[in-house]
Amino acid sequence: MPFVPVPKDLSKVKTKVAFNLTKRQLICFSVAAAIGVPTYLLTKGAIGNTAAVFLMIGLMLPFFFFAMYERDSQPAEKLLRNIIRAKWLFPPTRPYKTDNLYRYLEQEGNAIESEKPTAGPPAKKAGRQYPAGKKR
Repeated sequence: MPFVPVPKDLSKVKTKVAFNLTKRQLICFSVAAAIGVPTYLLTKGAIGNTAAVFLMIGLMLPFFFFAMYERDSQPAEKLLRNIIRAKWLFPPTRPYKTDNLYRYLEQEGNAIESEKPTAGPPAKKAGRQYPAGKKR
C-alpha cells in the first residue's frame, strides 16, 4: 500500500488551479506572456533576435518575481510596500520623549512665588546668591 505524507500545518498548503499552479501564479505568468511575447515579436526585426530575447526576459522577470517570491507567508508586493513605508514614508528614528512634570511644577511654583506681594524690603539671605534658574 502506498504511503502519502500529510503535512501537519495545513495553512501553508495552497490550492492549485491548473498545471499545478496557484491562481496568483497563473495570473502573473499570463500577464508576463501577454507583455513579453508581443514585445519579442515586434522588436526582433528591428534590434535583432538576441537583443529582443533579452528585452523580453527583462520585461517578464518582474512578473515572475511577483508570482514566485514569498517570505514569511507574505507575497512580494506586500514586502515591497512594507520596505517603502519603513524607508521613505515614515521617519527612520522615533525618539522616546517624556514630559518632565517636575520642571512644570518648578515653573509653576516660580510663577506663584513671583506673584506674591511683599510686605517690605526682601530679607537678605546668607551666603552667595545665584541668578534664578542656575544651580551650582
